[in-house]
Amino acid sequence: MATPFIIFLIICAFAIIGYLAYYFNGKQVIIRTLSNIPHKPASSLKTNELSKVTGKALHVEEPLIAPYSGRKCVFYQIKIQQKVSSGKSSHWKTLVKEERFQDFFVDTNGDFVIVKPQEHPRNYICHLVKDEKQSSGTFNDPTAKFVALLKRYNIDAETYFGFNKRLRYYEGIIEIGERITVAGIAKWKSLSEPLPEYPYSKIATLESEGKQKLIITDLPEVQPNHRKR
Repeated sequence: MATPFIIFLIICAFAIIGYLAYYFNGKQVIIRTLSNIPHKPASSLKTNELSKVTGKALHVEEPLIAPYSGRKCVFYQIKIQQKVSSGKSSHWKTLVKEERFQDFFVDTNGDFVIVKPQEHPRNYICHLVKDEKQSSGTFNDPTAKFVALLKRYNIDAETYFGFNKRLRYYEGIIEIGERITVAGIAKWKSLSEPLPEYPYSKIATLESEGKQKLIITDLPEVQPNHRKR
């Protein structure tokens, strides 16, 4: 039989593991990192300085369309998962995890910054609020719109016997006009060709450099004047 001291150690171990998992998850890392970088308008950015801006996301080219909500955006993340059983336990298996993005502007009260995320090599970290959710299950029929989305990814909403699969969907986007925060190394670039919607010959950019990646998020708690509830 375990002694009270051993039980105490086990409880402490679980508490420490839980705290570390929380402390080092992607969202908290981004919040802590951004809290140490001062906000600046685009016009005040200094070359080669780690900087952070908050403003409205605007498209440089034809916007992306979010898979489920159909909203125009410059960045989206989606995930489709299915609850599967294995013996006496069950877990959520990820069927689809998709992320798409394009170059975009951040408008800081009329001053613009351009941001160019890229995948190869990956030059950014990103956390988007998942503000669109759908689910289905035994007593929860999927909507026709959800079924259409599942078909798009070659996923059947029902089992072989006609029962609803336990499925869930998450979608986070940077919508056109949404307030976001981006951090990176500031640069000023001369434009060899004019950009749509931008009449100037130079533009500020935020970039990755060395170990410093771009940080992109729409979390409201990292924005100036955010009030905690």
